[in-house]
Amino acid sequence: MNQAKILVVDDEKHIRMLYREELEAEGYAVATSDGEEDILDVIGREKPTIVILDIKLGVNRSGLDLLQEIRTQDQQIPVILSTAYDSFQHDLKSIAADYYVVKSVDLSELKDKVRMALTKAGA
Repeated sequence: MNQAKILVVDDEKHIRMLYREELEAEGYAVATSDGEEDILDVIGREKPTIVILDIKLGVNRSGLDLLQEIRTQDQQIPVILSTAYDSFQHDLKSIAADYYVVKSVDLSELKDKVRMALTKAGA
C-alpha cells in the first residue's frame, strides 16, 4: 500500500513544522508549502493524497482562493481547511472544501479529519 501523502499549506513556519512532526509520527508522508508558490505547481510536483490548507496565507493570499484553483483542476482531492477562526464557514467559497478544522495545539481533531479525508480519497 502506498504511503498517504499530506500537503500542508500554511504561511506560519511553526504550524508547518508542528503538523509535519505530528502527522509523520502517525506514519504519513508530509510535504509543506508556505502558500507563496503556485498551488497547482506544488500539487503537480508532490502529488498529495489530501491537502490541509490554511485559510489566511499572509496579507493578500486566501486559502479559499487556492481552494478554488485546486478545484478547477481536481474535484476529487480531499481538502481540509484549517483556520484560527470559524467565521470562514459563512464564506461561500469554503463550500468547495471537504472538511474544516479550527487550529488548536491539540491536533486530535485534525488527525480525525485526516483519517476521514484519506478514507474518502480511498487511500
